[in-house]
Amino acid sequence: MTGDLAITSLRGGAIDAIRAADLDRKTALAQESATRWFARRVSLRSPLDAALSERPGRPDKPVLTPPTQVEKRSLHTLKGRIALLHAIAHIELNAVDLALDIVARFASEQVPNSFFDGWMQVAFEEAKHFRMVRARLNDLGADYGDLPAHDGLWQAAHSTRNDLTARLAVVPLILEARGLDVTPSLQAKMRETGDLESAEVLDVIYNDEKGHVAVGAKWFRFLCAREKRDPAKAFQELVRANFRGPLKPPFNDLARAEAGLTPSFYRSLASISHA
Repeated sequence: MTGDLAITSLRGGAIDAIRAADLDRKTALAQESATRWFARRVSLRSPLDAALSERPGRPDKPVLTPPTQVEKRSLHTLKGRIALLHAIAHIELNAVDLALDIVARFASEQVPNSFFDGWMQVAFEEAKHFRMVRARLNDLGADYGDLPAHDGLWQAAHSTRNDLTARLAVVPLILEARGLDVTPSLQAKMRETGDLESAEVLDVIYNDEKGHVAVGAKWFRFLCAREKRDPAKAFQELVRANFRGPLKPPFNDLARAEAGLTPSFYRSLASISHA
């Protein structure tokens, strides 16, 4: 598929991937844009780049519903495991668009090229995760789009569209870090049910996500240092201003700390909830 992908620049490729409603094309564009950027075969920006869209391209399904209406099922049933994998596929798809959006939206920021290296690595891996989870759904006789999903991830990101430091606080350091908290127990439950193939997919995602949180923490600290702000204090202020809802324990303190997100960032926020 890579032969027919006309990529004007890194920003252009990211925008085209975000806009693509065909998910095979979206993930192919994300990965090919990353590959060409890593090889320095494309520039960062071009006058030919399309306009950044307000919302990512999506197929007709899944139907998007409020998070409270997404049904929870036991992992001890096939339906329950399909529902969990479907929810993870939806998270990973949003993560592809969010990583690309950081690159496209903030391509004019005064940051080193290694900033874009990091986020395109994230985009490449999130595309890989989406494909892996979708393939596993197919193995179980299902597909992405069969069940409803919620729109909370994109809404959380949209509120930080004008502030890179706030975007880094909310997306990698809250939403991605949450994956480090919940995935180990999901892996264990999948193994308990005998679904070792799904557990292996979760293993890949979990190990990669540590790196994604680390990319977020690295650049959050970089921007705070440049602005002479205390990173933990800045994180708390930005979360209070830009994130609705509480930070829920339990926290995977070890995995978070390995990624550069220490308890001083998030512990004091755990008991705070916003109306």
